[in-house]
Amino acid sequence: MGSVYRARDLHFPNVVKLVAVKEMINLAPDPLIRQTIVQNFEREANMLATLNHPAIPRIYDYFTQNDHSYLVLEFVHGKDLETVIADANGFLPEDQIISWAIQLCDVLAYLHGHKPDPIIFRDMKPSNVMINHNGDVVLVDFGIAKTFQTGQKGTMIGTEGYSPPEQYRGEATPIADIYSLGAALHHSITRRDPRLEPPFSFAERPIRRINSNISVELEAVVNTALQYNPADRFPGATAMKDALMNVARKTGTLSKITSALPVSSGGVKPLWSFKCEDEIRSTPYLHQGSILIGCYDNNLYSLNAADGKFQWKYATEGGIVSRPLVFDNNVFFGSEDQRLHVVSLRAGKVVWTYYTEGKIYSSPRIADGHVFFGSDDQDLHAVNVNTGRAIWKFSTDGPIHSTPLVANEMVYFGTEAGSFYALDFRGEMKWRFQAKRPVTSSPILRGQAIVVGSVDGTLYSLDSKNGWAIWKFRLGKGSVSSPAIADDLIFIGAADGFIYCVDARTSKEVWRYKTENQVSSSPAIYKDSMYCGSVDGSMYCLEYRTGRLRWKFESQAAITGSPVVFDDIVYFGSTDHHVYALFA
Repeated sequence: MGSVYRARDLHFPNVVKLVAVKEMINLAPDPLIRQTIVQNFEREANMLATLNHPAIPRIYDYFTQNDHSYLVLEFVHGKDLETVIADANGFLPEDQIISWAIQLCDVLAYLHGHKPDPIIFRDMKPSNVMINHNGDVVLVDFGIAKTFQTGQKGTMIGTEGYSPPEQYRGEATPIADIYSLGAALHHSITRRDPRLEPPFSFAERPIRRINSNISVELEAVVNTALQYNPADRFPGATAMKDALMNVARKTGTLSKITSALPVSSGGVKPLWSFKCEDEIRSTPYLHQGSILIGCYDNNLYSLNAADGKFQWKYATEGGIVSRPLVFDNNVFFGSEDQRLHVVSLRAGKVVWTYYTEGKIYSSPRIADGHVFFGSDDQDLHAVNVNTGRAIWKFSTDGPIHSTPLVANEMVYFGTEAGSFYALDFRGEMKWRFQAKRPVTSSPILRGQAIVVGSVDGTLYSLDSKNGWAIWKFRLGKGSVSSPAIADDLIFIGAADGFIYCVDARTSKEVWRYKTENQVSSSPAIYKDSMYCGSVDGSMYCLEYRTGRLRWKFESQAAITGSPVVFDDIVYFGSTDHHVYALFA
């Protein structure tokens, strides 16, 4: 029916971006069948376009020319699982199989929870599971996947040996994918291809009789998935994933499967880099093709985001850690020279400056004609955004390094004395929460909850209306990192060297990833990935749902500022004096 080609995307002439081009050749003589084949091809393209998961290739384009239809997909470096099984010298290790199984459960749970309608993959088998160069799974070939409506029968379709009995009757439900996953795992563990055996005869081939290295616990999970009666299987992919995690805990393999595989940064090269005269601890700001970033050489730089070419710089009298902000074609940022500077975006010429009595590490926030920011003078300042005149300032109990959150006509921020304040737009305090150590972290809003970290080693979720603690999550050590959120998952770094992922609904840990030093950088979320720097000098790209390492890039010194990701490019500064742009 067709082929899959490796190709290069020439929309990116300065980098080598590989893609997979899936070709479908339509040779059906019947016009109606030809039309149906094209419609099915377009259905696969449209289905893939709605999906966003690290284990599903991203789709970039699709088109038809004459009798040939094409999908342009993310290129997966690796081998399919069937080839991995065939090439293995003996049985595959249990911890490796559990790791892949957990990842497959994760992607099935994502598909089955797809809105507005669940998606049933219908063809889970080793040849449709790619193992990429990081050792992680990628699910390919959605050609027979379909949306699921209760009570609807479909075509008898699938692969003999892997498909459950109900699928032969045209009844494909999410539980059918559980059976197929069990069959694929049985094949992976025993190296016995179910296509060469009588259908539904797995009970006649007990796993541990073939491979005695497998634990009783894992055998039980696979057997449950392979039950003939759908009601006797796991009720869903999440339940099967939980069972696999329990196996990993009982057998002592959990630490092996949750620690990411080492990945060399040799394959990740900067699109460009720009060298400044001193350390960069500021977070960049991207605006209309320009990167704005502060440096400890006392300059704010404007660089061309496409190629890193210098545009202009503006000199202050102190180091710049504050992240710049653009409003009405002006750039706002604070400096250790105790001033808030406002310069023109186009030429970097001063518009006005505002003086405080302390160094400024807090980044500005603008709302309702005010620019809000904190200072080491222990005041939260509200300044007219056009004139630079003070509207009010609120005195606190300590220096303010936290960047204020402006939401619900309130201003939320923390202090180095451990207090967390909520003020209205008139500068009047509405409530105050006391942590045990400084609150350097900058808060984020999730629904009606404020989420913020503290140097006391706690991630707090506070009620935005009254400051009461909704929940607390204990980190290994203190945190100055600011949290990020995606899909009810909260991400934050800590001084113990871990990047944490916490379920915002339950306050339970989902995963943690170990770097080689403390994490002062704040995470950034883009598509299916989380980006975060570490004092070990590396910028990490992790799949945000699983915590699996996709790549890391090693700079020459600590990364304490945070990355910004836009249009598939990640921008950040390092204390090695460089600003970097990498393909995300």
